[in-house]
Amino acid sequence: MGTVAQLDRWGFKRFVESSVTEGFLREPVIMQGMSGPRIVRNGKPYINFSGINYLGWQQDESILDAFCESIRRYGLSTGGSRATQGICEPHWRLEQLLSAHHGKEKTLSFASGMLANIGFINAITAKFNFSSRTGIDNRDAVLIFDRDCHWSLWKAAAHLKYGESLLSFKHNDVADLQRVLHSLQGRKAVVVFESIYSSDGSVAPIGAILDVCANQGALSFIDDANGFMVYGTPERPFYEEFQHLPRADFIMVSLSKSVGLEGGAISAKAEYIDAFEVLSGTSIFTAAIQPPTAEVAAALVKRLQEEPGIMNAYLARCQDFRQRLLRAGLELNETPSYITSVLIGSDSKAEQVREELEKEGFCVPIFRYPAVKPNQALIRLILHRQHTDAEIERFAQCLENTLGIPAESDLIEKPVLVAAK
Repeated sequence: MGTVAQLDRWGFKRFVESSVTEGFLREPVIMQGMSGPRIVRNGKPYINFSGINYLGWQQDESILDAFCESIRRYGLSTGGSRATQGICEPHWRLEQLLSAHHGKEKTLSFASGMLANIGFINAITAKFNFSSRTGIDNRDAVLIFDRDCHWSLWKAAAHLKYGESLLSFKHNDVADLQRVLHSLQGRKAVVVFESIYSSDGSVAPIGAILDVCANQGALSFIDDANGFMVYGTPERPFYEEFQHLPRADFIMVSLSKSVGLEGGAISAKAEYIDAFEVLSGTSIFTAAIQPPTAEVAAALVKRLQEEPGIMNAYLARCQDFRQRLLRAGLELNETPSYITSVLIGSDSKAEQVREELEKEGFCVPIFRYPAVKPNQALIRLILHRQHTDAEIERFAQCLENTLGIPAESDLIEKPVLVAAK
């Protein structure tokens, strides 16, 4: 037996103990049944404001029937990579549909949006040779991120030296992006940003960013995980920005939000997508989306295209929800997108709020460090299409009462983790 110090030389025990003490970690709860507007955790019912599958497709009997029918036809798994045995028919149909939707030549699907992001960073900065005559080397590429880009993008770029091949610009600040690109003096550059940011619901100035990229000769990659199938038609908010989306060189989407399943995809010129099948690594070296998931995802994208009233009605309810919270005097995120964040501030108070709302039967996601900066905690709310008016009203009242809890301490807390960005 070694000493205590030797037994914990990796530091995991100390990390977990201190993280639990400071409220960063807690024992995971077990959710019984489906994720939806109402869930059961550890045998207790909750009204759920944490789910991202907000249109509730997995509670739709017709969708479940279509999924089961697809299982009987295509099975539960691909059984191998597309490189060894070919592309499954459902994946091919989904990719064709997404290419047409985005006005791009080709699309490559991935098992998740995160794998799509990681694969993109791998591919765009790769050095690889099939032979002495067939290879590629883009290690000289420079990536410029919006500072608020998702963790998966920052993590994927961890091999790049910040300040040299990895740079950033202030969140949604076009002038700062212009400054950064101008300093590169014509080097190969890729600007990486999101359409909608998940913590504060802010919307990127898509058109202006793409104009700067075009003027400076930079490629553009837009992570549309949160905006896919939500915005982009004239009758919906933020059309003036989302109408520019097809101009981006690369468009990444997640299938876990509006489509409510799992998976991700990147659409671009054929030459990029053909190369990415090998260079991404996350396409050729891991499993693809399950075939029935790809099949039903394509059907849901078509349904959202053909029945715009579904999303229109949902967005209208999101605005009503936002107005109800504003009437309660709550401080919300500035951008009135479907993502509604209630600003709290103190990390310790945020944990109190979560516990009190849980006692009242509400499941809410608290975003605190390292998801956001220390003591800038917030509640990130996504309304579910099937939340009732009565549930919304009771939640608003409970939230208004709960946020009156005095914080244990408003002092700046020392972070225990290194920020991802």
